[in-house]
Amino acid sequence: MTATLTSPRRARTGPPLPPIAIATVALFMASLVLPIVLAGGATYPSPYSDETAIVEYFHTDTTPVLVMALLQFAAALPLAIFAATVSVRLNRLGVRAPGPTIGLVGGVLASASMASSALVTWTLTRPEILGHTELVRFVHDLAFITGGPGFIVPNGLLIAGIAVPGLIARILPRWHARAGLVIAGLAMVATLTVALPALSILLPIVRFSSLAWIVLAAFVIPTEAHVIDRKDQK
Repeated sequence: MTATLTSPRRARTGPPLPPIAIATVALFMASLVLPIVLAGGATYPSPYSDETAIVEYFHTDTTPVLVMALLQFAAALPLAIFAATVSVRLNRLGVRAPGPTIGLVGGVLASASMASSALVTWTLTRPEILGHTELVRFVHDLAFITGGPGFIVPNGLLIAGIAVPGLIARILPRWHARAGLVIAGLAMVATLTVALPALSILLPIVRFSSLAWIVLAAFVIPTEAHVIDRKDQK
């Protein structure tokens, strides 16, 4: 008989979720904090800021922008892995509804949007771009729309794809699943920020709450179906 090199437990459950989720959040938070430190307290400008302040930031703080772009691109990779792993995990736990697939699609789109925003942001470190104010504004707006609504809305689908079956099949604690549904709902409303800039306040609210929700989900989603059975017996 030939021995297998694959652990049966790992084959059933896939890679552990907590390290993947923590890596995503840690890299993303580092992409926000480190540039501020490197820029001496200067913050990445909003697209609704004064044009002069926006252009000046990218001219004077090229290194922080580069660090931000690299870290956010790195954060996009474990997010895609997390979405794929959760989708397989939910299927292994007996979920046959479209939820896990919807979550997978949302996670892949969110990861792609984050990566796209990071790569677009990288171009703002190029001297060829910085010499043209119109290009700086265009690229900055493109980075915002892909990394803002372009990330948050599909990330809401990822959360909904986990929260709905998590609530119905009792895979997640009820309060956690319901919180996920609220976050996913706000993410859908955030679509309107494209037309209504006043709603842009939703973007950081949904972004940080969704990242916290994902990390917690990584710890509470069971690895095997009999764990759910024990919960139902209580």
